Amino acid sequence: MKFYTQSLRNRIFLSMLALVVIASILIAIVTVYQYQEEAEDYHRDRLERKQENITKHIGDMLYETTFPVETEYIPLIFKNDIYKLKRIHNLEIYFYDLEGSLLKSSKASFVRDTSKTCLSASVMNQLTMSSDKTFIEEFEEDGVRYQSSYSYITDASFKPLAILNLPYIEDDGFIKRELQENLTRLAIAYLFMLGIAIALAYFLSKYITKSLNTISQKIIDTRLDKRNKRINVTNTTEEISNLVNAYNGMIDELEASAATLAANEREAAWREMAKQVAHEIKNPLTPMRLTVQSFQRRFDAEDPDIDAKIDEYSNTLIQQIDTMSAIASAFSNYAQMPAQKDETLNVVKITKMALDIFNEPYIYFSSNDEKIIAKFDRTQLIRVLTNLVKNSTQAIEQNNPDEPRIDVEITEEVSEILITVSDNGIGIAPELTEKIFEPKFTTKNSGMGLGLAMVKTIVENYNGSITVTSTPGVKTTFTVRIPRQM
Repeated sequence: MKFYTQSLRNRIFLSMLALVVIASILIAIVTVYQYQEEAEDYHRDRLERKQENITKHIGDMLYETTFPVETEYIPLIFKNDIYKLKRIHNLEIYFYDLEGSLLKSSKASFVRDTSKTCLSASVMNQLTMSSDKTFIEEFEEDGVRYQSSYSYITDASFKPLAILNLPYIEDDGFIKRELQENLTRLAIAYLFMLGIAIALAYFLSKYITKSLNTISQKIIDTRLDKRNKRINVTNTTEEISNLVNAYNGMIDELEASAATLAANEREAAWREMAKQVAHEIKNPLTPMRLTVQSFQRRFDAEDPDIDAKIDEYSNTLIQQIDTMSAIASAFSNYAQMPAQKDETLNVVKITKMALDIFNEPYIYFSSNDEKIIAKFDRTQLIRVLTNLVKNSTQAIEQNNPDEPRIDVEITEEVSEILITVSDNGIGIAPELTEKIFEPKFTTKNSGMGLGLAMVKTIVENYNGSITVTSTPGVKTTFTVRIPRQM
């Protein structure tokens, strides 16, 4: 996973660890480089000191010799003393004449480049152009690093007599041991620091992201349909405080907006309900008015059929009054839902009780168990079942199939109880299946369109759901899912 897709806590944690590790590597590199520089300076200084000491020693020997102090007598002057110089200074010694030819050496065979019988032109040029008449050459042979110094030997009057060559092997064993020990100490110290850094990075990242996680969870839990709590944090950074203040301000505005929206929705709902009630009441009032007016115009006390006409008039008024009563009952049932009660009940038993009020012989009931327990309100469960079965009977009456059938089935699953009501009635068009649970929507010539909306409200109040599938003219199935009592 890419670094920038990690959580803030992980990024802080990994960044701090990376900082410590990179710092450790850089310090180790600098340490190794520093030791290499010190080793080079050490060997160069040591060679220069040896050269200075050997040059002084040679000067003393030239001062004490009985031979003429001339270039051609150098082999005779140092015939035996050259080995003495080698033992004292623990270094091979070579003498060359001023043209670069070998005069005398402290060993019989020559195995290195610097011990050739003649000096190279480059060495002679470097030595000649040197301001202090000294030149140090560095080279590597068979994996071993060497330094070789070249300088002039002079007589008492500083006249050049010969060229002194001192080959020097760079023994880095001691320095390497020192470097290894130092790196080991650094590794131990940085491992300890890494452990501290891991703990510090963990707690620091946790502390930094704690407030952010709190804010994040609060934002996730924010809902328009409930009262949201403000965030109270103390001892935090300025940035987090600004974020918390912004969230709290948003919550205050959200509460105000939600209250205003709820009030507007309630007002709009009541207005719509009032319109619907007025419209439904006007429908029976019109024929009642016409009936009364007609009876008033045609009333004749001497008419021999007056009793039959009064009966007809009375029946018409009673039918319209019953219609108005049904309208009032429908709106009352929808608007005044009883308080929800959590009762532990046997769904199979309650369903049988609800079906007992129907006389239709084509209603069939089945269940995979005689006792299926759920938490539900007894009255509201009966209301759900009677509404669904009543809708099915009305759909069958509109379709008039040869073999009418309504199946009510209860099935118990792992975490849910399924109540299905199927019929072979008129069915529902596909484009209308999403609207049938809306208040005031109906496909029938009569009714308020509130029954299924009420059923949906009841079921969802118990964390359940209701769905419908339909093939027009063939089959319609309503499925109610309610949580099972574990």
